[in-house]
Amino acid sequence: MTLTAPRLSADRASVARPVRTILRRPETGAAAAALLIFAFFSVIAPVFLSPAGVSTWLYSASLFGIMAVAVALLMIGGEFDLSAGAMTGTTGLIVGVVTTQWGVNVWLAMGIALAAALAIGAGNAFVVMKTGLPSFIVTLATFFILQGVNLAVTKLITGTVAIQGMGAVPGFDQVKVYFGSSFPLFGAEIKVAVLWWFALTALATWILLRTRAGNWTFAVGGKLASARQLGVPVLRVKTGLFMTTAGAGWLVGMLQLFDVSTVQATSGIGQEFIYIICAVVGGCLLTGGYGSAIGAALGALIYGMTLQGIVFAQWDNNWLKAFLGGMLLLAVLVNLYVRRQAGERS
Repeated sequence: MTLTAPRLSADRASVARPVRTILRRPETGAAAAALLIFAFFSVIAPVFLSPAGVSTWLYSASLFGIMAVAVALLMIGGEFDLSAGAMTGTTGLIVGVVTTQWGVNVWLAMGIALAAALAIGAGNAFVVMKTGLPSFIVTLATFFILQGVNLAVTKLITGTVAIQGMGAVPGFDQVKVYFGSSFPLFGAEIKVAVLWWFALTALATWILLRTRAGNWTFAVGGKLASARQLGVPVLRVKTGLFMTTAGAGWLVGMLQLFDVSTVQATSGIGQEFIYIICAVVGGCLLTGGYGSAIGAALGALIYGMTLQGIVFAQWDNNWLKAFLGGMLLLAVLVNLYVRRQAGERS
């Protein structure tokens, strides 16, 4: 009897340890919530599981997911980017204007838009790092600048606040294969944006968990002073993170542009907070140094399913905002609890 009790206690501990490890993963809560929401809308809205329904909410989640993953990397690094939403519209407008108004080759136009996005991202990083101003303030200013430029310049050049006729641009169909096409899968027409979303989530996860750059990202977001003392290239890391977010904005802008062949000057405005909410729901701490790319992708999946599920259930769309607020508050409380528990165990 005296030998059995310690052995049983050890067995319980060995079982509890992996369970505790799983529960402490940043994406665990988002995974559970995604399953619950999937089950809920599958029951109350039969069209939710139809091929058309699945393709609709997957496409919606993919666009938010690409940005949420990039924003999550930036948040893990201890920064915010409130210009991320406007960036999706800016890049689409650049391509639309220079191709339809000035006849620039569509591939070259995409390169110009990408270069502009990366330059803006690098500029945000430079101002934040050199002045010490909060990234929240710096990127909020960038957001208003982009919003005003998008509207004013587009109207100045085209006379309207939208770009039409992209479908007639030479080379449009070739680019559409990579950014606006779809493929059949189990009876559903899945947009290529979903593949981009999965691929970038996998890449971001590998970078965070398996590379030196990932270690540096957690370091600069967790304890900046200690990271500097250990020789982490803080400016380079932060610049790379801001440019990654801007690059993701370019990608989403291209995916939207070549899907519908038009872009509005107000595209992306107001979505920056949704990206942050998706990242927080996925386990990112607002204070930096903790989070998950997979969690951010799951947060976007939750939002995409809820956004379309409410429509399929024929509810009032205003419930979506109430859901977002509740989801954000719950996620912050759960993350706070996890952080405190981790601190106590350490």
